Amino acid sequence: MGTGLFTTSGASLWGPLKELWETVDGAVLRRQPESVHLLDLQLKKHKPHFLSLFKNPPKSAEQREKVRKASTEGIAIQGQQGSRLLPEQLLTEAFILSDLFDIGELAALELLLAGEQQQPYFPGLTRGLVAVLLYWDGKLCMANSLRTLIQSRQGKTFTLDLSGELVALTTRFTDELMSQGLTKRILTLVSEISVTREFERLQKERGLGNEKHRKEVADLIKECRQALADSLFSWTCQSPLSKDDTLALIGHLETVTAQADGSLDSVSLALVMALLYCLDVSFIEQGTEDRDGKFVLMVLAVCVCSAQSHFMLLYVHFCAALVEFTEADEALADQALLGDVFLFMKEGMLGCESFSQEEFYIRRVHSLITDFLALMPMKVKQLRNRADEDARLVHMSLQMDSELPSSLRKDLDHLMILIGEFYSKDPFGLELGLEFWCPTESLQHTSLQGSYLGMALQRPPHKQVVLSKFVRQMGDLLPSTLYISYLRMLKGLANGPQCAHYCFSLLKTNGAAHSDNIQGVSGSPVSWEHFFHSLMLYHENLRRDLPNPDSAHYRHPPLRGITQREMEGLTSFLQLLTTIITWVCHNRHEFVLLFRCKIPQSQMFISVFSRVKIAAFLLHQRSLCEEYPLTRSFCHLISTLVEGSLPVNLGAGLRVPGFQPYLNFLRDSVFLPFPTRAYRRPAEKWEVADSVLEVFHKLLRDYEPQPSDFVQEIVELQGEQVPAHKPPGHSIMFHLLNDSPMLALCLSLLEEGVRQLDTYAPFPGKKHLESAVLHCLCLLDLALQKEAVFMDLLRESQASLLVSPLEQLLQGVSPQTRRADHIVNIARYLYHSSSNPEAAFQSAKILRRIANYPNIQIRLVGDFTHDQAVSHKLMAGFVECLDNEDAEEDIDSQKKVARIRHETQIHILNLLITSLELKAPNLALYLLGYEVKKPVSSTNLQDPGVLGCPRSCLHAILSRLQRGTEKRSGPALTQQAPHLAELCYQVIYQLCACPDTSGPTMRYLRTSQDFLFSHLQHLPFNLPSNQIAALSQMSWLMKTAAIELRVTSLNRQRSHTQRLVSLLLDDQPHAQHADGESGMEDETRSVSGFLHFDTVSKVRRKLLSVLDAIDFSQDMPELLQLDFFERTQIEQVISNCEHVNEQGHTVCNVKLLHRVLVAEVNALQGMAAIGQRPLLMEEVNSILQQVVERNRVRRSLSAKRHALQSWRSLVETLLTACPADLIPADERQLIIRDLLLDLHDKVSDHDAAGELMPIVAGAVFTLTAHLSQSVLSEQQQGVGLEASSGFASIANSALHLILRKLLDFILSTGGGYQRLRAHLYGSLLYYLQIAQKPEEPDTLQTAGKAMWERLTAPEDGFSKLQRENLAIIESYGKALMEVVCRDACDGHEISRMLAMAVLDRILSIDRQNQWLLYICNSGYLRSLVESLRQDDVALQSLLTPQPPLLKPLYIFESKMALLTRVAKTGQGAVELLRCGLVAQLMECQVFDMVPDSDAHRVMRDPSGFIPSPMDRYRQILLPTLRLFQVILTSTSINHQQGAAQVLQWLIVHADTIQSLLRCQELSMGALQELSLLTGIISKTALPGALEMGGEVNSAALMEFQGHINRFQRLCLSLLGRLAGSERDRLLKQAEISAPGDSAERREEMEVAMQQVCANIMEYCQALLLQSSAQAQFSICLFSPSGSEPAGRDGARTDLSSTVPSMAYSRVPSLGLVLYLLKNSAADFFRFHQSHRQSLGKLQSLDQLPPEELKELCQGLVSGPGGVEKISSVQRSLLAKRRLVQLINNRAKLLALCSYVIETCLFVLWRHLEYYLLHCIPTDPKDSLLPGSTLYRSRLADGRGTCRGLSLSRVSQQDLDLLKSDMAAGFGEALQRKLLEVEGLYSQVRSRYTFIQALVRRIRGLLRQPKS
Repeated sequence: MGTGLFTTSGASLWGPLKELWETVDGAVLRRQPESVHLLDLQLKKHKPHFLSLFKNPPKSAEQREKVRKASTEGIAIQGQQGSRLLPEQLLTEAFILSDLFDIGELAALELLLAGEQQQPYFPGLTRGLVAVLLYWDGKLCMANSLRTLIQSRQGKTFTLDLSGELVALTTRFTDELMSQGLTKRILTLVSEISVTREFERLQKERGLGNEKHRKEVADLIKECRQALADSLFSWTCQSPLSKDDTLALIGHLETVTAQADGSLDSVSLALVMALLYCLDVSFIEQGTEDRDGKFVLMVLAVCVCSAQSHFMLLYVHFCAALVEFTEADEALADQALLGDVFLFMKEGMLGCESFSQEEFYIRRVHSLITDFLALMPMKVKQLRNRADEDARLVHMSLQMDSELPSSLRKDLDHLMILIGEFYSKDPFGLELGLEFWCPTESLQHTSLQGSYLGMALQRPPHKQVVLSKFVRQMGDLLPSTLYISYLRMLKGLANGPQCAHYCFSLLKTNGAAHSDNIQGVSGSPVSWEHFFHSLMLYHENLRRDLPNPDSAHYRHPPLRGITQREMEGLTSFLQLLTTIITWVCHNRHEFVLLFRCKIPQSQMFISVFSRVKIAAFLLHQRSLCEEYPLTRSFCHLISTLVEGSLPVNLGAGLRVPGFQPYLNFLRDSVFLPFPTRAYRRPAEKWEVADSVLEVFHKLLRDYEPQPSDFVQEIVELQGEQVPAHKPPGHSIMFHLLNDSPMLALCLSLLEEGVRQLDTYAPFPGKKHLESAVLHCLCLLDLALQKEAVFMDLLRESQASLLVSPLEQLLQGVSPQTRRADHIVNIARYLYHSSSNPEAAFQSAKILRRIANYPNIQIRLVGDFTHDQAVSHKLMAGFVECLDNEDAEEDIDSQKKVARIRHETQIHILNLLITSLELKAPNLALYLLGYEVKKPVSSTNLQDPGVLGCPRSCLHAILSRLQRGTEKRSGPALTQQAPHLAELCYQVIYQLCACPDTSGPTMRYLRTSQDFLFSHLQHLPFNLPSNQIAALSQMSWLMKTAAIELRVTSLNRQRSHTQRLVSLLLDDQPHAQHADGESGMEDETRSVSGFLHFDTVSKVRRKLLSVLDAIDFSQDMPELLQLDFFERTQIEQVISNCEHVNEQGHTVCNVKLLHRVLVAEVNALQGMAAIGQRPLLMEEVNSILQQVVERNRVRRSLSAKRHALQSWRSLVETLLTACPADLIPADERQLIIRDLLLDLHDKVSDHDAAGELMPIVAGAVFTLTAHLSQSVLSEQQQGVGLEASSGFASIANSALHLILRKLLDFILSTGGGYQRLRAHLYGSLLYYLQIAQKPEEPDTLQTAGKAMWERLTAPEDGFSKLQRENLAIIESYGKALMEVVCRDACDGHEISRMLAMAVLDRILSIDRQNQWLLYICNSGYLRSLVESLRQDDVALQSLLTPQPPLLKPLYIFESKMALLTRVAKTGQGAVELLRCGLVAQLMECQVFDMVPDSDAHRVMRDPSGFIPSPMDRYRQILLPTLRLFQVILTSTSINHQQGAAQVLQWLIVHADTIQSLLRCQELSMGALQELSLLTGIISKTALPGALEMGGEVNSAALMEFQGHINRFQRLCLSLLGRLAGSERDRLLKQAEISAPGDSAERREEMEVAMQQVCANIMEYCQALLLQSSAQAQFSICLFSPSGSEPAGRDGARTDLSSTVPSMAYSRVPSLGLVLYLLKNSAADFFRFHQSHRQSLGKLQSLDQLPPEELKELCQGLVSGPGGVEKISSVQRSLLAKRRLVQLINNRAKLLALCSYVIETCLFVLWRHLEYYLLHCIPTDPKDSLLPGSTLYRSRLADGRGTCRGLSLSRVSQQDLDLLKSDMAAGFGEALQRKLLEVEGLYSQVRSRYTFIQALVRRIRGLLRQPKS
């Protein structure tokens, strides 16, 4: 009844009483800690209620008036503020309730309001009806509390083993109650309260609802009476009542009458037993001479009950007995016997159902019976004599055919039957009957151990001897009248394994003692010989009386030669035989031997199996009689036989062997006709159904589909070939997987069953109907379980059987209701879970199996919601099952029902979990209370009862989980039913994780329940007995918490997020309970004392406590030690039996493995195998135990992995998703430090399981990344901090410790775990990033400091940390180097990339070059270089339009980055050249495969993630060019071999290089290529480079020279394009193509163009300088023309790209250099201005307007509206970063402009000096030929011929024009500008006065007069 009731401020007649019962139950029965104090408070509070037991608060006129005015003036309600107006209807109901139960009006109103509040728990009832239930529930709580308190007393009979303090408290309290007249009050209440009377009153006021309500009210009233009677019984068990109370009890019992069947009701029985315990004096130790007299008191109470008419006489006798009881015992015993005391005990007491359910009733009656036999032997002898006398009289009267005498007494008869009946039931396994058997020495047996059997040679107790003598003597010369009674007594006394042995021996010895009898038949009628002889005679009679068809018209065919009395005797013998056989299992061979020697075996049993026809005939006969005992017996026999394995050759010879005929008979002749037959006894209908369904159930249970079942086998029968029968299970499966009559009948039986149960009324055969229904449900469940395998095998066999899946058949239409309601009927059994837990369990199991089919779910939702009434009932059924708190997880045979209830809940939760994974609408959404007809996300979850919201499974789950969260011990469910709690948390998580249900669920959990906070505060859950479940519970809870944190952060619900964050991360204790209990943390919790001195008040952070709860070590099972089986084969078998279970764990199916192994053992042949079978079975057992242990280990590891992953996701969500300002930076760093150090400590333990390492490594990676980020952002914000105040909030020592632990972790992973190390390398990179100096703005001032100042400056924090980091890394020596280098060269791609990145980073800080030396000397560098050649093929495949994978590209880039880092030191660069780096790259053909950019534009990846082929090509080329550039820079002028090798690479790939230099479309990528290419060409394609190339023959030399000349020409023509008008066009184009990133794109292009110009001008300068130190011998690169390349209007000239073939072949003029000079000077001032502005903004960042800040951030934040979402702190940090970027970009451009200006001036000066001073003009008609060059190599023509060659080309006119153009272009304004550039920039950056000198010289050249 309503176990889910919540105690609220409810009615005083219910709420406080419910609370009282929960406290008493918790303290006494569940032994909760600290409950004694609470109990004391409750008892003090409720003492008046106990004293006036069940008294109601009285009515009063004042109260009535107050309630009447509540509708107008309002009324104050306890627990609510202010007064509340109540509706008139409610008040009317309150008055009715008040009159009905005679209670105060206010109490009635409170009760009604509580009823309204509890209404959701009772769907379908009004508040008034609920109030009626609450009224009686309150009374029951009171009665239960009283009973439990009395049971906890210390006494003489039993103990609950409670603490002394608690027992003292309850004893003191109950003594007080008893002294105030509790007994009389209880007796009064038991008399007054009666179901009939209460129902009459309720009926009058319409206080009774539907059948269920009536049943619940009746049950509550009965339980109240029972609890009161039990209280009195419990008291008398422990201590006797006072004289007055005892007399009052006797007075009450005088009024008691027996029920119609002669038995007492359970309440009266309890009171009778209470009186018996009152009069129990056996515990008083007295001398043996008084023992006879004691029995007086014992027998008295029974006399009282059995002989009420003689009550006064007995009372007098009783008083006399109290004075001198030894005198009156005989008379009293006689009186009792006259009252048929033994008959009363059998019918009245044993007839009561509750008798056998109470152990202390059984013990008391046992002592009563045994004391009577032991202490009154004379009375027993008297009874025997009387019986013998009566037997003679009966014999005589039978002989004389006269009437039986009236004076016959049957006292001994009754006594024997009582003993038989009493001992035949032994529900507690006490085997009290052993006291009747006295072991003799001959019977000593090692296996017999009983009460007294341990002391074989000691004399047994006197009582036992007397009782044993009684059993033997009664059997001697037994009169026929007592024969049946004696057999019945023996049957009772043989009940138990040892008792059965003794009884067997008795019957055996009885026969042996008379074997010398003359007649040849044993004399003793009680012996095996006599029994079997009688059976043989019966058999012979039976054969003569076999029925023939002619006698069919007789109703009862007569049996001649045997009387009814003899039939009863034989029946009694067979019952005795059954009992003995049942118990003596292991000695059955004794029986077999006995049977063989007594009777010929052919006569012993009728061959049942060969006579099914007889059975069918008998069935027909019986159906005429309308009784079917033989049918039932036949079914029972078959049921027993099929439990063993069926013989394969059953019936062979006469017919096709097999079980099929019996199955056909049972199905077609017994099961299918059973509903249509007539039954004299209605209950028998269900008995027949039950017995036949039991057989079907067993057959299907033991059936496993095999491939052979689907192949038609043939057997030979009497010379014919006939088809063989299939196994019986196959036939049943076939019938269940078809729309067969059998299935239809099963389904109709289920419908009938649920219809009958819905009446809640008892009817004949109810128990058997329930059992039959249960078998039907089991059949359906087994069919669903086996159908997949069955149908798979059927499909594979291609047999011609037609079957349908059962889940589809169940959707068929019912012929009775004409609706598809089979599944609904099955689900309705859940509604009856309280009365039928097993049916509910099977129903849940079936529904869960059906739920796996998504297509059925949608239909099910429709079926379940079609009828409103049924829908409410179904929901209530599911909820009731989940609410049931009697469910227990322990596997305890006594608590089978509790275990079944628990399993039912598990199945329902699994059903919800399965359904939630399917698309909506599904069963779970309906059961959990979500919308199934509208969109799920529109659901508005409410508390039950609010807005008519029914109580759903979600409410049930939450109420189960919430119970106990307010207490210190935490959620009770996690302790009581760990697996159930785990699934509940999983359901909650799934609801939160599913996008549709997440919103409504999280809103409800947050607002109505405060679910997460109340559960998280109890983490970690500690369950030593079930660590796996505890971890799983925490996993689901943490995953849910992570979602909650993410959602509340996104929705900016700051307070919610803050509360959870502080709960998880705070290390300050804070009170968490309002009930006066202190905070959760015990003082014993370890205080975190990492690296900084914490005060003692600090507590462990919640997250760290959870981590502590995950034990990283895992004990592994030992290897199998096998003597018989082969280990490898066994391992193979085990792996074959493995499967993935519902939780996703790979486990071994132990049952399947057991079957396989046992089959293997059974297959062994020969005597040796039989002899070794026990040893083999022992080994099988050890294998199975090992596998169970392995499964446990796997589950344990899986649970740990899951918990660790959830912990990690929670930590990552806390650090990533929650607003950064919730956790201040300093606190954040300390938290990360604690987490990291704890993780490292746990994982570094040598016992740590390798399976957990990857998750830990992932967590370490995330944490280190956040640590790095936190430190960097802290430094960015605190720019003004001095270095002395510490590097960051986290101390350097902590950082060092983190680094050491990280390196230890890397080394501990050894050779394996390469993927795991990828995470660790990532962590190491993030860690090393902390010491990396952030980008600083180039203010252009720092260069002014003297070198000495910079050298003597104090070391900053970054350098210091970097130095210390390096020292730590180097302390690990070569071990670490080896691991990192090995990973960089080989293994998984990501690990290689990250290992290379780590090497790169370490090499960059390793000033001593220790690591570089190791890489070079150990061959790893050479290995890396040589692997480049192997990468070539993979890289070529990348350039196809659809690349297979981009991995090779990333690996190549990583390699190039590392090699570039190596090349940055001279030593490294030389080593690379020595390893043949350039030679390897020369052989790579990928560089020649330039993709066609237009062709692949169409194939571009829409997401933009996969770069286009051209971009991929550039990703290969650019790193290579950068590497060359670094090598050329590092191998300075002395190592020309570097330049020569790179030049060779350029020449090998000359075609590609030239095509790139000719590039038509100058995109950003192309400009980057050109900037790098021109840089390399400027350093390598020099005439001098060829001299270093070793021995080269002249032809090759000519070819090289040609290539160099081509490079030079292309570079100069490129200068024409970039210095000319094309530059502006390109910049405009960039803005149009990418308007979003226009500013950045423009900057990048500007830098690239300036770089290209600078490189080409450097190249020109190098060529000029290399040709000659003096101008007169120098070569000329530019023609003597001073005209600028483009007109003012921007019109294109011949230098523009419209005529490329001409443009490239033309020699550029000096005017181009002048134009470049002018442009660069103009650009310089533009860039300088921009630089100054940005610098100003940076310095006054705080004063910048928000719009400007937004604008600055725009480029760094992706997505629309991204800037709006970020915080102001974040915004200013981004703005600062952008400004630094801008400033440094401008500084770079300024440097390039300055360099271009200087080189342009130099080139101008050298050319002008040559043309104006040293050039001799030629004749004007020899004009300058287009396409001819003005320069040649010194090597080709010698030093002096150059000028001669030039002279022949230049006319005087050209020179004059040049001079005038130059003079015009190089005017005063330009000169001033150039000098200003020097003043602004070159003073601190470059050669000072260089520009000034050159300007002066050029001016001088242009001014000098014509020569």
